[in-house]
Amino acid sequence: MQLTSPLKSLKPLLLGSVFILLAGCQSLNSTSELRGTGDLGVVVERATGSLALVDTSERKIIDRIEGLGDLSHASVKFSRDARYAFVFGRDGGLSKVDLLTGEITERVIQSGNSIGGAISQDGHYVAVANYEPGGVKIFESKNLQLVADIPATYQDENGNSQRSKTVGLVDVPGNNFVFSLFDAGEIWTLDMTTAEPEIQRYTDIGKQPYDSLISPNGRYYIAGLFGEDGLALLDLWHPEKGVERILPDYGRGEKRLPVYKMPHLEGWALAGDQAFFPAVGRHEVLVANTNDWSLAKRIPVHGQPVFVMSRPDERQVWVNFAHPDNDVVQVIDTRSGEVIKTLAPGKSILHMEFTPRGENVWISARDSDHIKVYDTETFEELATLPAGSPSGIFFTDRAHRIGL
Repeated sequence: MQLTSPLKSLKPLLLGSVFILLAGCQSLNSTSELRGTGDLGVVVERATGSLALVDTSERKIIDRIEGLGDLSHASVKFSRDARYAFVFGRDGGLSKVDLLTGEITERVIQSGNSIGGAISQDGHYVAVANYEPGGVKIFESKNLQLVADIPATYQDENGNSQRSKTVGLVDVPGNNFVFSLFDAGEIWTLDMTTAEPEIQRYTDIGKQPYDSLISPNGRYYIAGLFGEDGLALLDLWHPEKGVERILPDYGRGEKRLPVYKMPHLEGWALAGDQAFFPAVGRHEVLVANTNDWSLAKRIPVHGQPVFVMSRPDERQVWVNFAHPDNDVVQVIDTRSGEVIKTLAPGKSILHMEFTPRGENVWISARDSDHIKVYDTETFEELATLPAGSPSGIFFTDRAHRIGL
């Protein structure tokens, strides 16, 4: 008579249990959609202090992340893997948001009033530009632990030490950051590759640098000047040359209009050897020759430009405007330099964002509480998405672009 081992007799039961457990796991997993982050983006909802998480291919809102504080002038940067969004709030809040779970994983109140930030080239550092107190703070991206506190100090005309608002903070190659001091009229570079952050100061660059841009290749840092006509350019390939003043005479002798909203230079349109940018206090888009930065053309537009943004293929430039002319968007053909289309997406247009290859553009209409999506070739309206006072729109392809 052959005896059966108790363990042997239990084996079929154990295997059956494993199969049941696996089936159960498969059943649970089938309800959770696996996705990449390349199709994702966020829209800032000022009214509710939240982000609308959007799918740019499906053209829909898929989630909302709340509890982000004052987002009245918020901006967003993305981690290298495009999974996390770093949100810079007007209340000094810095929040790290997981786009796949819809959760805030880290949040710190790091100042009284912040105005944007940047991610280092290697993705290790998050830098924040602060109005109050003026300066830049550097954090570890993985846990938002403070690494460095850089006060933006300068000597005023009476020889007293002051702190300046910092603006125009961007990342540049080499794990460096560059920013401007609004009150001091200076540009600083910040090297994060040394044991202690190393600062290089460029003084007397012009009155009140209010915003900046970095060229797509990371070479040229250009600060707009609110206190006078012209711009300040720093060639990061040849920093020994110092800061050069460009386009100093484009508005000399002309009367400015009242400025209701500062133009944003981050969205400068660089197309071939031309740069399209907003004229402060004028109903014009200015075109410069990037070979020598001379003024090549003025394009009359609907109002005072705020964002002047190039479609990824550089064939079009899209422009929105300051109050009271902020209910339309105009499209300029970069070949002819002429306005070819005027659209009315809603009330108080605040921001535009192109999908990575430029086939669509998303436009936020704050006072209409919606987002419009257009086909950039036909100008057909493709979608209208409800949102609470939407402003900034940010897509994850920014994670792989210098300065964005």
